Amino acid sequence: MRNFRILPKARSCNILLHKCSKVTDGVLVKRFFNDMVGSGIAQSVHAYNIVIGYFCKEGNLLAAKNMFDKMKDMGIFPDVVTYNSFIDAHGKLGELDHMISFYEEMNEVGCNPDIITYNTLINCFCKFESMPVAFNYLREMKKRSLKPNVVTYSTFIDAFCKEGMLDQAIKFFIDMRRVGLMPNEYTYTSLIDATFKVGNVDNALKLVKEMLEAAVKLNIVTYTALVDGLCEDGKIKEAEEIFRTMLENEVVPNERIYTAFIHGYLKANRMDEVMGIVGQMKENNIQPDLLLYGTLIWGLCNQGRFDDVNVLLDEMNGHNIEVSDVIYTSLIDAYLKAGKGREARNLLNKMQERGTSPTIVTYSSLINGLCRLGFVQEAIDYFNLMKSNGSQPNIIVYTSLIHGLWKNKHIDAAKKLYLEMLDDGLFPDKIIYTSLIDGNFKHGNIEDALDLVNTMSQTGVEFDLYAYTCLISGLSRYGQLERARDLLYEMIKKGVQPDEVVYGCLIRKYYELGHMVEADVLLNEMLERGYAPINVYDTKLP
Repeated sequence: MRNFRILPKARSCNILLHKCSKVTDGVLVKRFFNDMVGSGIAQSVHAYNIVIGYFCKEGNLLAAKNMFDKMKDMGIFPDVVTYNSFIDAHGKLGELDHMISFYEEMNEVGCNPDIITYNTLINCFCKFESMPVAFNYLREMKKRSLKPNVVTYSTFIDAFCKEGMLDQAIKFFIDMRRVGLMPNEYTYTSLIDATFKVGNVDNALKLVKEMLEAAVKLNIVTYTALVDGLCEDGKIKEAEEIFRTMLENEVVPNERIYTAFIHGYLKANRMDEVMGIVGQMKENNIQPDLLLYGTLIWGLCNQGRFDDVNVLLDEMNGHNIEVSDVIYTSLIDAYLKAGKGREARNLLNKMQERGTSPTIVTYSSLINGLCRLGFVQEAIDYFNLMKSNGSQPNIIVYTSLIHGLWKNKHIDAAKKLYLEMLDDGLFPDKIIYTSLIDGNFKHGNIEDALDLVNTMSQTGVEFDLYAYTCLISGLSRYGQLERARDLLYEMIKKGVQPDEVVYGCLIRKYYELGHMVEADVLLNEMLERGYAPINVYDTKLP
């Protein structure tokens, strides 16, 4: 530039510098600016603001600060645009202390903040859930005779909506129109989304109607809020109509709106439509992410469509999307619930081959499912494998395995595991105690069962209906009717209401032993509690 016979005017250079900052990298911007400085052209705050603004937007605050110091050394005083660039950049990075520091400095040097300054500060503190601070800046702004604009109101309305303070958001909405401000698509979208989320579909649709009457165009965020809200309320047909309108208005769908439809179809068990939406996404070059794949796999598992699940797993692998332990665990659990023990075990092997380590939840699901299917020895093998891999079993794992062992008559193994659990510093919950007590009664170990009852009482574990049922059933089975009846009245006293099964255990045994009076007393009590008459001889013991 110095070699030019006639130097360009500063205004022309600033225009070129501004355009340069929009389309190129920082190296060229800095080089062009240095040429301007060397030629004596960049002697204005405007030129410095262009470069500082560029570096701030790029997140290069060190370069921006160097320019800031340089301009002051040149005797060029920063103006409100300069300070706003720094306040905005630090706010976006969450560096609130630096943001406030620049705000305080501009006040100290006599540079008055403008509406952009305050909107930036308010937006930042609303974003970081510091509403009282945001209100302080609103008050300060009004003291300086600066009137809140659409951005100010919309920022507060959005923050209130996100905080679940819809009533306060509506007050601001009413107030902004009272002072003659026209809500924009951002304002309406925040309110529509929040209104849907509190379940008020009619009011949300009224806002949409009002928005259209005011000639405010719906953008993709508005359409997404609409579709999401309607799908959540089960109004999928209406959501589909909105989607068609959106396409007619040439608004391009995004991943979030497709995801809203997927969740809506999943809730309605319309899996074919879900897969259709996935196909549309791919046609529009929108690749499902890990979260969406997880949602799809969960939905397919619920419908037992495991072949489709495997297709998705291969697809994820092809796109280098690592299947998470959560997805693997959900799928293992689904296989087991469908009685597919072999497939569950194969998937665990595949999970490990692909470098994903099973978690405590994975092992818990596997052990619980195998026990439920009667594969107790395999459950024990996985329990031992889990421990050898350094995973410490939790109370859920112990509960599943102990219950499975009792159910499949592995009494000694269950007792051994119970003692092992105590050695590991884990205290049984009422599920474990109840399983052990019930198992001991069913296998004739009355004293062991009663010892466990005492231990359960001493450790403060509360008895629930199922625990009392197991106790009363077990005692009745072995003719200890007096103690069983005492437990019946104990449970009533403690607020646990007996059902017809509990009464049936006692009544049947009293009849069997010929104690007709006691049986009739209990039968009358049962009827007074509103239970329908039953054939006590057919009452099933738990």
